[in-house]
Formats: sequence, C-alpha cells, structure tokens
Amino acid sequence: MHAPDDPAEQIAALLDGIVRQQRRASREGFGESVTHGQFRVLRTLDKADEPLRLSELAARLGIVPRSATSVVDDLEAAGLVARQPDPHDRRATLVDLTPDGRQILTTLRQNRRDIMVSQLARLSAAEQKTLIHLLQRLAEDRE
Repeated sequence: MHAPDDPAEQIAALLDGIVRQQRRASREGFGESVTHGQFRVLRTLDKADEPLRLSELAARLGIVPRSATSVVDDLEAAGLVARQPDPHDRRATLVDLTPDGRQILTTLRQNRRDIMVSQLARLSAAEQKTLIHLLQRLAEDRE
C-alpha cells in the first residue's frame, strides 16, 4: 500500500480526477447518450480525414474489431456515423461521421474546453505555462 504522501499516488489521483471532470463536462447536455468510448470513436474518425475500415478504426483505438463494431452499431443507430461499402474491397466496410456526428463532436469538444478554461482560470499565466511544460515532459514518449 502506498503512503498518502507518495507523489506518484497523489499525481495519479489528481490526474484521474481532472480526466473525470473533463469527461463529465464534455457530455454535458447529452447525458449518458454519448459514452467516452463513443467519443473516442467520433474523435478518431474526425482525425482520420477520410472514412476508415472497421479494422483500421479498431487498430487506431487499440481495441478488438468486435468491440469497434459494437460501438459503431450504437453510433450508427444514433445517426452519428454511417457505414458505406469500400470501393476498393467489396468485402470491407468504411465508417465515417455524419453531419450530426460532426456537430456532436464539436459540441463535446467545446464543453470539454469550457471546463478546462474554468479550471485554468485559477492559475496565473505563468502557472499555466509551467503546467503545460511539465505535462509535455510527462507525456514525452520514452523508448
């Protein structure tokens, strides 16, 4: 068991709390209709700039294709993504955002940004710069 003054435990708990606040805030106004997993799918499709095969979507998300299929099924039923045949491989299906999916993604991102702006308002500009610098250092890939 870790001591309460263990810096690693304190930082992990604080970051977990901030992430939970971000997730709750991004879904504000949508209730439980958009889960974190669905948000990840919408965001991944948006970043792709082109429709993705289900297998590629699953790989980018780091999940098994069956899980991606389940999430896409739910998003398609909600009208947020659409499936279409892959013109290069008739056995494959492509997934892309619908206009409603893009709109919800924009709103989710704005909600998330708004809560972060609110949180950061408690810090001075210098403290915000320091926080960014420290988080960038922690986020650096180490090989």
